[in-house]
Amino acid sequence: MTASLAIQDHIAIITINNPPVNGLGHATRTAISEHLRAAENNSDVIAIVLTGTGKVFSGGADIKEFGTDKTYAEPSLPSLLVQMDVCNKPIIAALNGVCMGGGLELALACHYRVATSAIQIALPEVKLGLLPGAGGTQRLPRLVDMKTCLDMICSGRSYYSDQLVETKLFDAFVPTTTQLLQTAIDFADKVASVRPILRVRDLIANQTITPETFATARANLQKKSKHLPAPFACVDALEASVKLDFDLGIQTERQLFQQLLQSPESRALRHIFMAERAAGKIADIDASTPLRAINSVAIIGAGTMGTGIAMNFANAGLPVRLLDLQEASLTRGLARIREQYQAAVNKGKLTQNECEQRCNLIVGVHSYDDITEVDLVVEAVFEDLAVKKNVFEQLDQTMKPGAILASNTSTLDLNEIAMVTKRPQDVIGLHFFSPANIMELLEVVRTKYTATDVLVTCFSLAKKIKKTAIIAGVCDGFIGNRMLEQYTKQAAFLLEEGCTPQQVDHAIEAFGFAMGPFRMNDLAGNDISWAIRKRRIAANPNAIYSKLGDRLCEMGRFGQKTQAGWYDYQANDRTAYSSDIVNQMIRSHAQDLGVSQRQISDEEIVQRLVLALANEGRKILRDGIAARASDIDLVYLKGYGFPIHRGGPMYFAESLGWEKVDQLLQQFQRGHRGQTWIL
Repeated sequence: MTASLAIQDHIAIITINNPPVNGLGHATRTAISEHLRAAENNSDVIAIVLTGTGKVFSGGADIKEFGTDKTYAEPSLPSLLVQMDVCNKPIIAALNGVCMGGGLELALACHYRVATSAIQIALPEVKLGLLPGAGGTQRLPRLVDMKTCLDMICSGRSYYSDQLVETKLFDAFVPTTTQLLQTAIDFADKVASVRPILRVRDLIANQTITPETFATARANLQKKSKHLPAPFACVDALEASVKLDFDLGIQTERQLFQQLLQSPESRALRHIFMAERAAGKIADIDASTPLRAINSVAIIGAGTMGTGIAMNFANAGLPVRLLDLQEASLTRGLARIREQYQAAVNKGKLTQNECEQRCNLIVGVHSYDDITEVDLVVEAVFEDLAVKKNVFEQLDQTMKPGAILASNTSTLDLNEIAMVTKRPQDVIGLHFFSPANIMELLEVVRTKYTATDVLVTCFSLAKKIKKTAIIAGVCDGFIGNRMLEQYTKQAAFLLEEGCTPQQVDHAIEAFGFAMGPFRMNDLAGNDISWAIRKRRIAANPNAIYSKLGDRLCEMGRFGQKTQAGWYDYQANDRTAYSSDIVNQMIRSHAQDLGVSQRQISDEEIVQRLVLALANEGRKILRDGIAARASDIDLVYLKGYGFPIHRGGPMYFAESLGWEKVDQLLQQFQRGHRGQTWIL
């Protein structure tokens, strides 16, 4: 049974037992309902305690049933909560651990709540493009102030029970879990005869609000969630909790929930939710594979990437040796690390003590002899194959046996790098994204030699440093940058055909990207993509590229660092200003090519850029570089700023239908210089 019933001193104890998170699947809801009915009909029972096993009261919906008919089968969660509301014996929730989503709604429908400290409390449905659909938006404001309700429900942010101890959410608070059940039983005995039974639904949402409360909330959401309807619907439901009676408020909540459930944004967010869980599965790896111990790390290169990578490991409490052979570079790198940690202190994200601890974990060194005993070394030097091979030859000679040798290369052939060592089985790619201490994505690149335990160890380590790890095979650019090549090719072709950089950027930013391709290149440095392009053309002289990016770099316009790129910039100002020089250069280039420029719609711009990504993603799947289409979506969502409400490039293409995608690609390939490479 997923829930059990026991009776102690005239108190019925219903315990949810559906590990790992005591999910409220159909079987669990049915068992709770039956036990409630049995306790209510038992004349010896005077009150009921509801609790969970382990360290979780309930984490809400059962993931295994998510999106299936069982999620809505009776008793549904709303029906179960109505049964609890009308129960003629008081129900006391003994919150023994995590209480989230439907689990919190279950607790709110109990008549009383007893909790311990440091319990995670949350209503995270908004992260799936939904709102709490079983009374959460109506019951919580009857117990907790509206400011907290708005934050918790509109953001999905977790609170700890200690932060809510002064609210009416808890009727009793005990310091440790060991005391919880007996305290709940004693509390149940004390309130058993209290009549009428105190139901949360009967309380008045006595909130201190002003006419501006909800308008301000909506204005704030417009700045950060304008593409997502769920946060705004959460505000609507919370407003109903103070303006309508409970039944009308519940009706409003259910209507909003059903609308959101059918929305494309919620479908996309639910796709991401499932993708994140699938990404943790490695099909050909035995779960019992032992891990290599990683107790210390070295980073080669104290540049922007190297210092950011070092901070990841220090944040996880691992000692780091930062190696750079140039004294000035190492000094700058260590100073950059301290500046970033101090900035976090100034923003209230770290204490000064935490800042010092993390800085002290990162020690600068000048010789390979100083890193020989670390368990993992990550190379983060200039993106040049010869330079990286030289580093790995040094590492092979100096590192202890069993050390993992990782490269942060974003495009280069890791099989070739591994073969300069006598231990290619220990070589792997760990491709961090800039800024490395902030971006969530980590491409774990598996060479044809990488040992299984090395792969599993790095995958586990990614979780420790709070990264979303996606396994990629070896090819030029792996997953993300291989696809990006086609995206940037199309962006340049659009310029040749008649667009301006600002029109392309505006269209893709309106689609939801934080930054268009030309602003992005100006930020990253046009010289970087120029170097990659020259390497690729040297390897494949027949490759088709626009020469516009080359002409731009030949003019010395490398982007923000030179105050001139695809746009003009001013000192201490990151604003991108339209450049007459660039626009004239584009027109002249098109004339030289004999390309007739035309008006291009924003819709065509978006389709050509996004479908170029998706089409290359399809090839990546065919080549076995990625395991799943959803993995590719996560790469672009976590590493390249793809808008979450669109679900990722593969999801976007699948939503259109691949037949429609192929029709559009056929149309686009006829539009520019007879290009056939896109299919």
